[in-house]
Amino acid sequence: MKDVYFELQDDSELWLLDVINNHYEEALARANSLLAQTVEDENGCWVKATQGRPKMRFRGRQVAAARFVYCVVNRAVIGTTTMVRHRCGNELCCRPEHLIEGSAADNKRDDWDHWANGVDFSLL
Repeated sequence: MKDVYFELQDDSELWLLDVINNHYEEALARANSLLAQTVEDENGCWVKATQGRPKMRFRGRQVAAARFVYCVVNRAVIGTTTMVRHRCGNELCCRPEHLIEGSAADNKRDDWDHWANGVDFSLL
């Protein structure tokens, strides 16, 4: 008998999978609309004039704008344990080139590195 493995997916993974598989064009248009509302700052970050991290609603769910943009642009289906990290160190940034995925530990190491050394924007 073959070994049977079950893969546990959290609700956010299932929602993202549905968005990517069934509503991708609409999601991409929404991500582009959100990016069109941003302004480029002096460090090349695309920021939206909000207090705190920008959020958005799509298909009945509120999600961080940077996470939504990253997942749609990269067709990434990630769960709640995977973070969308800001290479620029700016949590308000939604620029796709500044966003990468990683663990919570990776995100914390990024914070420590940014606090200790600053951000080398020439590497972005």
